Amino acid sequence: MKKVLLINTHLTYPNWSEGKLNDAFNRKAKELFESYDFEVLETKVENGYIADEEVEKHLQADIIVLQTPINWFGAPWIYKKYVDEVFNSGLHSTKFLSGDGRTREDATRQYGSGGKMAGKKFMVCATWNAPKSGFGDVDQQLFRGATTADLLLPITSNYRFCGVEIMPDYNCFDIFKDGDIGGDLANYPEYLKNIFELKSNKK
Repeated sequence: MKKVLLINTHLTYPNWSEGKLNDAFNRKAKELFESYDFEVLETKVENGYIADEEVEKHLQADIIVLQTPINWFGAPWIYKKYVDEVFNSGLHSTKFLSGDGRTREDATRQYGSGGKMAGKKFMVCATWNAPKSGFGDVDQQLFRGATTADLLLPITSNYRFCGVEIMPDYNCFDIFKDGDIGGDLANYPEYLKNIFELKSNKK
């Protein structure tokens, strides 16, 4: 049985940001993967975790999906803490990677080529206040042509560094003003199905 790890890193701010939208996306992903006979592993970072156990979840998973709000142009601070603790454990145990890939004996080895997690796939599903029009347009004063993938590099690079394949991100934009939250939620399962090329075992 294939396995997927769903990581929800929403951080609750009472009476302001309760996490219902990120929970809804996470639930959509869980239902979709279960319908394709995946075993679903879950971590809600805010509820606590044990770093060594998270390493083992990553090792078991064929697919890893991070569900996150974008707070001040990045994931909530609890996710950085999670990454530092989990990936340091994976480095120390050499389960995620063995160094940065370079060796003194072979000058052709590139930085970031020491990962041991090849064959796994990682994707970010993010909720933004920013509108979709703010990305990929050099005339936009803030991002100046940068894409969501560019903005998410501090997240995805951790996984690429460990050998994981990075899949195109899924985004729910403009959540406080003029976004299409209902449509984004409705379209998410089909996106996951297509991006991961999911095929049913049912006959």
